[in-house]
Amino acid sequence: MLTHIAVPYESDEGFLRLVRPRVEQALHDGRHALVITSPRRLELLGLPVDSAPSGEWYRHPQRALAALHEYASGRRTMVVGEPPVEGEGWIRYESVINAALSEQDCTILCLYAALPEHVLLTHPAELAADGLRPSSRYVHPAELVLAGDRAPLAEPVGEVRATAFTAPELARLRRVVADYARAAGMERGLISSLVLSVSEVAANSVEHGAGHGTITMWTNGREVVCEICDPGGALTDPLPGYLPPEPESQRGYGLWISRQLCDLVQIRGGEVLRIRLHMRLRQSA
Repeated sequence: MLTHIAVPYESDEGFLRLVRPRVEQALHDGRHALVITSPRRLELLGLPVDSAPSGEWYRHPQRALAALHEYASGRRTMVVGEPPVEGEGWIRYESVINAALSEQDCTILCLYAALPEHVLLTHPAELAADGLRPSSRYVHPAELVLAGDRAPLAEPVGEVRATAFTAPELARLRRVVADYARAAGMERGLISSLVLSVSEVAANSVEHGAGHGTITMWTNGREVVCEICDPGGALTDPLPGYLPPEPESQRGYGLWISRQLCDLVQIRGGEVLRIRLHMRLRQSA
């Protein structure tokens, strides 16, 4: 079962004191160990572990979650990481770990120079001066509500294009999205990711929603935004697209894929389900 621990530390000495003996024990017990930190700290640790630079691993919350799930699945593991402390995407990442890896035999140590309030909400346990103790403020992932979850979505800007779709029109919809993104100046590789994301969400609307919907597109000069509206109503899943589908499942891949490909996915329910996909025009440097 998963053990997810928040670990405060203040220095390299504190890092070594807290991490090294626990990683050594994990290796002694036959666990696979992954340490996500800076190259300098990895060198200080001096142990034969799998590793990833924190700057590379923590680029995108949902991709980091998928990579963590892939590493931990089906084997005994320990993961040490230094996740970002800012941004709702990373707060959600730390929370969803508890659901996505709940059945895995994995111990995760998340190191922080300080413990912001949200860390105590997303970690079931913390390592305090008197040892390991449960977090009295922990909130289950399905019950965690962040400020952005209920905030009104920003209004579209500039020239807005809208088009309706049904099942026979999904191929046409993909061409429309590709043409719009290309005209907006989006890089070719990102266009294919956006088209796939839109296609997956629209196909879900056709198969599991009202059977039809509308896509609205606009650009603000930095990104293209595509909003798919499904009159079929709200989703029932409290963590839509955050948890990996079961390997044998034929459903659940649309939002899981879209959350990994897009820079941001926003969902609002009600009488009409609105799924808003954001994709930047150019790759990050």
